Amino acid sequence: MPTEARPSTGEQAKQHALARLRQAILHGEMAPAQRLVENELAEEFGVTRGSIRAALIDLEAQGLVERIRNRGSRVRVVTVEEAVEITECRMVLEGLCAAKAAVAAGDEQLEQLADLGTAMSKAVADGEPVTYSDLNHELHARIREFSGQHTALELLERLNAQLVRHRFQLALRPGRPQQSLNEHLAMIEAIRARDPQAAEAAVRAHLTSVIEALRD
Repeated sequence: MPTEARPSTGEQAKQHALARLRQAILHGEMAPAQRLVENELAEEFGVTRGSIRAALIDLEAQGLVERIRNRGSRVRVVTVEEAVEITECRMVLEGLCAAKAAVAAGDEQLEQLADLGTAMSKAVADGEPVTYSDLNHELHARIREFSGQHTALELLERLNAQLVRHRFQLALRPGRPQQSLNEHLAMIEAIRARDPQAAEAAVRAHLTSVIEALRD
C-alpha cells in the first residue's frame, strides 16, 4: 500500500515541520547554536519554505529557536544562568504538582511511581546514566500528570523543553545520578505517604540540588 503523501503547504505542512523540528531539538539531533536554513529544511521535510518559516516562529515562541536579524534562525543557546532561572520557576510549579499528586493520585498511580523508583535504582546500579536520565524525565512527567494541575503542566512542558541539553549533561556527570537518585526516591516516598507538604519539600530540595550542580 503506498505511503500517503505529506502535505507540502498549509497548516498540516507547518505542523509536520514543527513536530519534526521540535523532536530533533529535544532529542539533541540539532545542537545549540546550529543554524536552521529554511531551504534545506524545506527540502528535507518535503514542505515549502513558508511552512518552515511558520514552524520556526512557533518554536521561537516556545523558547527553542532564536531568530537573529539578517542571519536567519538557529537553535537557541540556553546559558547556565538562564537554566538556573528556569529551574527556580520549575521549583515552584513542580512543588505544587507534587503536593497535589500526593492528594489526588490513585493507588495504581502510586504503584507506577514506586516502579519508576525501582527502575531508576537499577539504572544507577548498572551504570546506565542515559537510561536513568530518561526515567528521571518520566518520573517528573508522571507526577505532573497525576497532579491534575493542567495549567502547571503546560507551563512546565515549555520550561523543561529549554533545559534538554543541560539535563543530559548533568545525567552524564560522574556521581550525579547517585546523588539525585536519593532525592527522587524521597519525592516518591512522600507522595506515596500522601503527605503534600513533604512532597513539595522533597521536590524543592531536589531542584535546589540541580541548581547547585548547574553552577558547578
